[in-house]
Amino acid sequence: MRLAGIIFVALLLAGSVGAAEIPQAERRSGYSFMTPDTKAMQDDDTTNPGMLWVLDGEALWKRKVGSANKACADCHNDADASMKGVAAHYPAFDKALGRPVDLEQRINLCRTNHQQASPLAYESRDLLALTAFIARQSQGKAIETGSDPQLEPFIAKGRELFMQRQGQLNLGCANCHDDNWDKRLAGSAITQAHPTGYPLYRLEWQSLGSLQRRLRACITGIRAQAYDYGAPELVELELYLMSRARGMPLEAPAVRP
Repeated sequence: MRLAGIIFVALLLAGSVGAAEIPQAERRSGYSFMTPDTKAMQDDDTTNPGMLWVLDGEALWKRKVGSANKACADCHNDADASMKGVAAHYPAFDKALGRPVDLEQRINLCRTNHQQASPLAYESRDLLALTAFIARQSQGKAIETGSDPQLEPFIAKGRELFMQRQGQLNLGCANCHDDNWDKRLAGSAITQAHPTGYPLYRLEWQSLGSLQRRLRACITGIRAQAYDYGAPELVELELYLMSRARGMPLEAPAVRP
């Protein structure tokens, strides 16, 4: 976010009492806020830059790694069958850890526990590629995140963080995405923050990126201290955002400005 735009929103919302959640019937994917050119880029696999990561992920899916010398495919076989609908349930509750993990964390848990390989770094090409490849298998599937009762306290924590004002600009996520959606900030549309297309390709980044990267950028934009990648707070915020997008179709890899 540009500083001038952020200051404008801060002044605009300074007198706001609180955010009201968007009614279910009015919830929209970020895709619906995009320009025709951006929509066309996302819709055509030959012009969607995110598909380059999907192709890399397909190759990584079949590659044997680690001291176990195993590939993802050795356990899960063909991803188009075994991974269909999987991304629609993440973040998901992990019984061994007693907390939710997102899809990137699940990939790394599989690497360390089953392939005996080192975890992949957040935002690395390989982790984004595998995440995009797996998410692609659920394209068009309805998001189911949050249906597990064990996730309820973590969803509540994520919602609390979404509503919480913080940083030097004293803004919460809800002040933009619940109170002012369909307005513009620094020339870009303010969406409802439904993460239906992650990992996605941002024209601003000229790269694919995770939802956590976007969340950290927003937190930094309001002049607050961003959480580290993989922090429980970010996963809980991811979980809340995905749970409130329940029923919407997945569209990864999406394209955004």
